[in-house]
Amino acid sequence: MSVDQTPAALADFQEPEIHSDLETLRHSCAHIMAHAIKRLWPQAKFGIGPTVENGFYYDIDLDVKLTPEDLPKIEKEMQRVIKHNQAFVRKEHTIPEALELFKALGQAYKLEIITTLQATGATSVSTYTEGDFVDLCRGPHLERTGKIKAFKMMSLAGAYWRGKETNPQLQRIYGTAFLSKEELDEYIFTIEEAKKRDHRKLGKDLDLFSFHPEAPASPFFHPKGTVVYNRLVQYVRDLYGPYEYEEIITPQILDVSLWHKSGHYDNYKDNMYFTQIDEREFAVKPMNCPASTFVYSSHKRSYRDLPLRFADFGRLHRYEKSGVTAGLTRVRSFCQDDAHIFCTPDQIEIEMKRTADMILKTYALFGFDEVKIALSTRPEKRTGSDALWEKAEGALKNVLDGMGHPYDINEGDGAFYGPKIDFRVRDALKRYHQLGTIQLDFNMPERFELAYTSSDNTAQRPVMVHRAVLGSLERFIGVMLEHCAGSLPFWLAPVQARVIPIKDTHNDYAYGFRSALRKLGVRVDIDDRNESMGLKTRETQISKIPFALVAGDREMEAGQFAVRKYGEKESQVMTQEEIIALFKSLNSVPYIA
Repeated sequence: MSVDQTPAALADFQEPEIHSDLETLRHSCAHIMAHAIKRLWPQAKFGIGPTVENGFYYDIDLDVKLTPEDLPKIEKEMQRVIKHNQAFVRKEHTIPEALELFKALGQAYKLEIITTLQATGATSVSTYTEGDFVDLCRGPHLERTGKIKAFKMMSLAGAYWRGKETNPQLQRIYGTAFLSKEELDEYIFTIEEAKKRDHRKLGKDLDLFSFHPEAPASPFFHPKGTVVYNRLVQYVRDLYGPYEYEEIITPQILDVSLWHKSGHYDNYKDNMYFTQIDEREFAVKPMNCPASTFVYSSHKRSYRDLPLRFADFGRLHRYEKSGVTAGLTRVRSFCQDDAHIFCTPDQIEIEMKRTADMILKTYALFGFDEVKIALSTRPEKRTGSDALWEKAEGALKNVLDGMGHPYDINEGDGAFYGPKIDFRVRDALKRYHQLGTIQLDFNMPERFELAYTSSDNTAQRPVMVHRAVLGSLERFIGVMLEHCAGSLPFWLAPVQARVIPIKDTHNDYAYGFRSALRKLGVRVDIDDRNESMGLKTRETQISKIPFALVAGDREMEAGQFAVRKYGEKESQVMTQEEIIALFKSLNSVPYIA
């Protein structure tokens, strides 16, 4: 049954939600998967089976614990169902008829869905039947089962019924289907490539970071990972000059009264950490924004002072449930390249455009050539009046319209204090990741009674713009590692070159050049082990070090090295001076403004 788990979605059960041939195919495939499971395990009880971004799933209640070895068995049974080429037959039922039907079938979860629909005012539901299998579903489906040509069962997971931890835990079976075998093969290749590029695996293989149970979902960055981290920080700091930012540092822990005032306590407390100090309640900051208002209000401000752009690399802590944390991309402790701009209403458009320019140029620099932009509007749980929200959303829409960049609208996905523009980048595997954001906030200046003196000598409220370019540094590193498969650009690589002497007699020459490079700021190590050249060059490639510099008798005598670039099979002989010039040209943090 292709419905969401929320009552609101159940109320729309009979409205069509399938919008493409591919969705219809996958929706039909989910039905066939349930039919196959029913054949294999007649006692199975079914929850929901919707389509998702890359396929479909079905939640089932089964007294047999399924394993990955069961997936080929399910596939084989699905092939048998498809081979019979049965028609999908739709039928309308009154609510009493549907209740009687699924009670006779012993499908308790379907009965609960029907009862929920009845409570929302529905008087009828529909079923689809093919062969001897009937399922509660609004459709649509393909005409016949035989039209399904390319599908595959993918994985297993657990899921609480309707997403509530107090409900039974069901087994979720994921599958995918495509209109052609070629598309399916390409997708499977992408999945396998994604496993190789998994940043958690790369982080371990390249000795960048690790996780430990003593600090759940909070990464420990190793020396090499810290190099990458700090180089990204330096990249952002290098933008402060041309884009006219000033950096501030604000406290980690603040009195809970601040979070009441900002609105975080009412709207975000479930994601916050609290502590008691001297009989006062404090909270570890989940966001930097309220603290920046204290810096603003520490002086009397004039319209001549604005805009003020305060950047803050403050460390943030947010409680995320263990079921949703994932490597670096969803953590509990992280740092944002955060900034807050205080400006007049007349300055909104230019500030937003400048910020969008900085974000888009940065993504192009890192090789993210395709970016999706979305305007996220007021959520159900929010602060501020509708009038303020309408003003803020209108301002963002005007900016986006003026940019000429296509954008989507994500209804209800804004921050609780204001609407936002979200930036999603497409990586090398054609997956999209949310990174940067620009948020327009009329509420926090109001709550903290911020003011500036206008040209007519009256007190006015500034507008607050929240922005992040890379977003969470942890998340960006995870996304970047997968995008480039761990092969970081030279200026960002933790080890930029490895010197490899062929024999012990070449060690002094190799160490001498290593010292020269280190004095120039190049991050270079040496492999002088008594191992074969094949092993040493292979390990250099596995470590994804940008350059290997090999020295033997001929190179030493000529003051040269055989230089092999990562990913290339052939070496190029270069003098020390040529290598130094090359590395100097590659080692500066790029300038984009």
